[in-house]
Amino acid sequence: MPKARETAVYTHGHHESVLRSHTWRTAENSAAYLLGSLRPRLRVLDVGCGPGTITADLAALVPEGRVTGVDRAEGVLDRARATARERGLTNVEFAVADVHALEYGDGTFDVVHAHQVLQHVGDPVGALREMARVTRPGGIVAARDSDYAAMTWFPQVPGLDAWLDLYRRVARAGGGEPDAGRRLKAWARQAGLTEVTATSSTWTYTTPEERRWWSDLWAERTVASSYARLAVDGGHATEEQLAEIAEAWREWGGRRTASSPCCTGRSSAERICDPPLFSEGISGNPECRRSTMVPILLVLLLAVILFRRRFCGEGAVVDRARGSRRMAAGIPFPQHFGGGWRTGPLVPVVGRRP
Repeated sequence: MPKARETAVYTHGHHESVLRSHTWRTAENSAAYLLGSLRPRLRVLDVGCGPGTITADLAALVPEGRVTGVDRAEGVLDRARATARERGLTNVEFAVADVHALEYGDGTFDVVHAHQVLQHVGDPVGALREMARVTRPGGIVAARDSDYAAMTWFPQVPGLDAWLDLYRRVARAGGGEPDAGRRLKAWARQAGLTEVTATSSTWTYTTPEERRWWSDLWAERTVASSYARLAVDGGHATEEQLAEIAEAWREWGGRRTASSPCCTGRSSAERICDPPLFSEGISGNPECRRSTMVPILLVLLLAVILFRRRFCGEGAVVDRARGSRRMAAGIPFPQHFGGGWRTGPLVPVVGRRP
């Protein structure tokens, strides 16, 4: 087998603030586009499995099959194995591997999956080719990745603009591509995959608890993780600047859902492969909300009805859990976005090995 050829640096590392986010991930909230293609006896490879929460979910969905989770970092695999043991799963195993040089024979797996991996590798097209090599002819190669430039938040906090600029510079300096989402379809075609399907979805954090969780972990990650070390050692930021960005995260997470004194709302739509449909909800001063709620709700109700008929059809699904499933079939769905954070889009792409 060829030797590992990874050239990029994993920006985040495995600090506890990173793992808090990674262990939150499930097959439902991170790989819903793939679930309809799974069958009980399939052999699945999960590349870049990290702490193994998605891997364990996949194993539960193929009870008569076999799931293998691989990661370059051996230390995080101990946590993945513990997750599988806690769930009583016996059809899953974990190993150290490099996606550029997988130590498996041609056509070993029916499905090869990678969640937020290709943004961190030096040769994403080569990684997809290697994923395709170990997939049986006609099998599925599935990948989902972030697009940092498309991330959206409200209220606007200037320090978060600085965070986004800094993160993208640090990631690219390490050999990665933080805006991988928009490139997935092109990469898949360059890798020789056929029947390539690209969709998009978001993680949206709007409740006080969700915003606090998301902002706290990024505030800590900004000053204590591998990302912080890479930013300082690479001359991209000083420790003082990182502390200011961390404080901006905490400021955003602690704010109320709107800063305006009255109620506003808007909606916009994008096609598949672009940021998905979303609408900003009502927020603002409680007195204003009481005085204007009824007419605004009536207007919004009419807008939603017309919007669904125009863009989604009579039978469109609008709830988040079912909606993400529909996206895999190519049907866009609304994402409700009030005063919060929209990761959008996280772009999954599915292709078949010829």
